[in-house]
This record gives sequence, C-alpha cells and structure tokens, in this order.
Amino acid sequence: MSFDLSVISDHAGEILDGLLVTLWTWAAGVVLAALLGFALALLMRSGGPLLRGAVRGFVELFRGTPFLVQLFILYYGGPSFGLVLEPIGAGLLGLTLYGSAYFAEIFRAGFAAVPRGQIEAAAIVVLSRPLILRRVVLPQMLVVVLPALVNLVIILTKETAVLSIVTIPELTFVVRGIGNATFAYFETTLALALIYWGLVEATASLGLWAERRVGRFVARPA
Repeated sequence: MSFDLSVISDHAGEILDGLLVTLWTWAAGVVLAALLGFALALLMRSGGPLLRGAVRGFVELFRGTPFLVQLFILYYGGPSFGLVLEPIGAGLLGLTLYGSAYFAEIFRAGFAAVPRGQIEAAAIVVLSRPLILRRVVLPQMLVVVLPALVNLVIILTKETAVLSIVTIPELTFVVRGIGNATFAYFETTLALALIYWGLVEATASLGLWAERRVGRFVARPA
C-alpha cells in the first residue's frame, strides 16, 4: 500500500480554507459559550428558585445529550418548529449552547470556591455588588477554574469536527471530500488527525502559559 503525500499538497489551499472556517467557528463559539455560561452561572448564584431551576434544567439538558444529536435536531429538525438556519448559523448556535452548559458548571464551581467570608468582608466596607464581583470574586475564581476552562476549550476544539454533518465547509468536511474524490482515505484522515493534534497542543500550551501568568494570584505560604 503506497503513501501519497501529494494528495495533501495538491489540495493544500482547500485544506487551509477549511481550517480557517474551523478556527473562526471555534473561536466565535468558545467566546459566545463562555459569555452565556458566565451569565448562567450568575443566575444560578443569585437568581430566585424558579430561575435557578430553569437554568439547571438547561444545563442538564445540554450536558446530558451528545453534541451530534443536538446539532442534528437544531439544523434538520429546526424547520419543524419554525427555526430555519444556515449551516454556519446552526453550527455556531449549537456550539454556543452546548459549550455554555459546561462553562456554566465550571464558573458555578469557581464561585463556590471563593471563601464566603471575603465576600462578606467586602460588603461590610460598603463595596457594591459589581465591585465585589470584579475585585474580590473574579480574580480568585478565574485562578481556580483556569485549568478546567482550558480543558473545555480543547474539547470544543475537537467537537468542531461534528459541524461537518450540517455541511459547514470546515476542516473535516473538506478533508473528507478530498478523500472521497481521490480515494486517499488514509492520507487525508492522517492529515486531519495531525492538524487537530496541532490545534490541541497549541491550545494546551497557551493554557499553560496563562496558568503561569495568573499563578501570582495564588496565595503561597511564607
């Protein structure tokens, strides 16, 4: 069995285009999911019982079902409920909703890790709730949850491969098309695996750098 690297070089432009779509969708999805997840965590922290119950139901629904199933229902089943989305829109919305459930749980755990006494002490000196959140809670919470956040971003990186089922011209969709056209399934699959491995390693390295940067906020014994 021969190994033909020319299949990859001959279609390098198409692969690059697919990679750029993957990177754009991934970056936008991660940012939107983190923002929505943070808002959900705030609601679970300070909302009323009914609101907290509704948020908890949302989180459990999206954590308890596969992303593939969610995306399939959103794109192919959406028209049955009057929701018609373009492939990119469906993929971005699906990635946002799916990721937000996990971000919400990470941020919720981060909030719970901040000592209650520090929040009460800040309230005693008449700091406003937004100021307490920004100056007291967030710096400590982010230090605690950063490793979990990096791990989730890595997971979402690999989940972008699922977007191919809604015909988004991202990396997996493009590479599979090249493989089907050239019958070079091994070469294209190997190239796809190596590219995703590179993305994951780059994300992990950036996460380690961020952990070292924020490590100065961690209290160290004298």
